Amino acid sequence: MKAIGLILAGGSSSRMKELTKKRATAAMPIAGGYRSIDFVLSSMANSQISKVGVFTQFNAKSLAQHLNSSKWWDFGRKQGGLFVFTPTQTHDNNQWYRGTADAIAQNIDFLKSSHEPYVIIASGDCVYKMDMNKLLEYHIQKNADITIVTKDLGEVEDPSRFGFVSIDSNNLVTDFEEKPIMTDKTLVSTGIYVIRRRQLIEMIERAGVEGGFDLVKDIFIRYKGIKKIYAYALDSYWSNITTVDSYFKTNMDFLKKEMREYFFDTNPQIASKIEDLPPAKYNAGSKVKNSLVASGCIINAEVTDSLLFKEVYVGNNCTIRNSIILNDVYIGDNTYIENCIVESHGTIRANSNYVGSPDDIKIILEQNERYVL
Repeated sequence: MKAIGLILAGGSSSRMKELTKKRATAAMPIAGGYRSIDFVLSSMANSQISKVGVFTQFNAKSLAQHLNSSKWWDFGRKQGGLFVFTPTQTHDNNQWYRGTADAIAQNIDFLKSSHEPYVIIASGDCVYKMDMNKLLEYHIQKNADITIVTKDLGEVEDPSRFGFVSIDSNNLVTDFEEKPIMTDKTLVSTGIYVIRRRQLIEMIERAGVEGGFDLVKDIFIRYKGIKKIYAYALDSYWSNITTVDSYFKTNMDFLKKEMREYFFDTNPQIASKIEDLPPAKYNAGSKVKNSLVASGCIINAEVTDSLLFKEVYVGNNCTIRNSIILNDVYIGDNTYIENCIVESHGTIRANSNYVGSPDDIKIILEQNERYVL
């Protein structure tokens, strides 16, 4: 493909509360055995983008562990590859990334040493699947300076989460507003952009001289009306997971058969790092209904409308309903959990009771000793 990929995965989200206390948003577990960043990595790999740079910063360890081998997404090749960039102190700079544009600026040599004429930029905290070849073809056909992938959400409860776009009959962007308090617009930017590599270098360097650090506010919005910015409509599933509610809803969407078939049974598929774990085990007396249960789990009780991630143990006489149990959680006997997210590596003591509500999902963090002498 005639483009390189840049994935912006360095931010944190206070709206994720305790869930991003120890991990990057782009490393959030999705659908039992995946991470959020897998969806953009797979879309790029499936679109024959052979060279991808990932910019990390906040809680970079979780992402670094997940990305320690590029073979899962087929980037382990002589031409191209997967490159992970974290902030580094140098003779000329000792700053953390001050924004998305600054993250690219501090690694501008990656762009300058590349030969592909185009760059596709995307965030690592969204769940979707798309053919980026069609996106690039659209960008070239329109002779655009910048192309923004958009999604009409129909209804937006919290406008401050998104950038909003207005377009004319030819899909030319006439207005671009980033994270307003209030708006009647429903067409949002998905955080996916196409731009010529040389033009991006010029814009990034100019923004740096003028003290601009944010890719959207200090570059794209600033050039609105000056550069030809077009919108490319995404007509398939897309979700941003940067709040507790959106993260919970996105995972629950995978309980729908058509959702699983779209992402995992229909080519091209989503790839992820694979761990060598035994299959899930359902002991006598267990009852599982409309749930996703990942490898390494052991179930001894009732699980309904829930997602259990890798290596979860559910004790006897437990009930889990409409909940997400993240990796490596031990749930003691006689425990009741409903409308909750249980954080990874926790131990829920026997006879515990945790109940949230559909409108207020409860996050459970228990670090009790699993084995007591």
